[in-house]
Amino acid sequence: MIPVLAFSLIESVGDFIGDYWRSGVEIGILWVVIYYSYLYFKGTRGAKVLTGLLLLLLTFTLLSQILKLQVIYWLIRSFTAFLAIALVVIFQPELRRALAALGSQHIFSTVTQKKETIEVLAEAAFELSNRHLGALIALERETNVHAFAESGVTVDSELSTELIVTIFHPKTPLHDGGLILRNDRILAAACIFPVSQRHDLDRNLGLRHRAGLGITEESDALAIVVSEETGIVSICHRGRIERDFDPDEFKHRLSQLLLLEKYEESDSEELGGEALGAAGREHPLVSHQKDHRYDLDKP
Repeated sequence: MIPVLAFSLIESVGDFIGDYWRSGVEIGILWVVIYYSYLYFKGTRGAKVLTGLLLLLLTFTLLSQILKLQVIYWLIRSFTAFLAIALVVIFQPELRRALAALGSQHIFSTVTQKKETIEVLAEAAFELSNRHLGALIALERETNVHAFAESGVTVDSELSTELIVTIFHPKTPLHDGGLILRNDRILAAACIFPVSQRHDLDRNLGLRHRAGLGITEESDALAIVVSEETGIVSICHRGRIERDFDPDEFKHRLSQLLLLEKYEESDSEELGGEALGAAGREHPLVSHQKDHRYDLDKP
């Protein structure tokens, strides 16, 4: 009797799985998509707008159902047809960055940075830091940043510590702007980068740091920022900023990001609070920029 019941139970479970396994897969896929979408968008400019919109929509839907308000319910159903377009408009910068990141995942990646490049960048960054010379360096990865390179002066030179330090010396014509590296070579200098418009950034961040964040929001490039006032070396990637490295930590983190090694996201990826630790020592944005581009770490 017991074996018959067990066989019947197994057969019933098998039939249930056979009938509904697709539903389980769909639920799993939707859960993953919703969860990671929430993690990705929760710190963005449009997150509060989306939250308010969903709460408003949910409230009116419940009221129309409970009170049987047919006209309002019809209007809500009609409004949802335009919701997808509204979300695209609200999250346009974030969607562009997400699609760029998707297309540059490790499985599609063909570009690897040489370890010698990391050594040169580390040496140059801390030489600039010791001299208190401000710098902004962007490393092109999978996404082409030629449009930003065109805003500067073409250099097309081999990478060296001496050349980087010379470019960012305040008495040289090319120091005011960003430097772009491509395939371990200096592509262009004095380039204009897009400035991040995020509202959750530390208000004391200068335009150099905001420009470093801006180019990582517009592309998958990685940016190195050296503060002229404090000498603090920062790394910007994926619209995040990590700060206050010593030389060994800097080389280790740069290796993780550029040599396509597996790494864990650190706590310093938060933009508005503790991650910006030393940012509070920076001077705020100046209102009179004159001819300066990102040279705003000065008092």
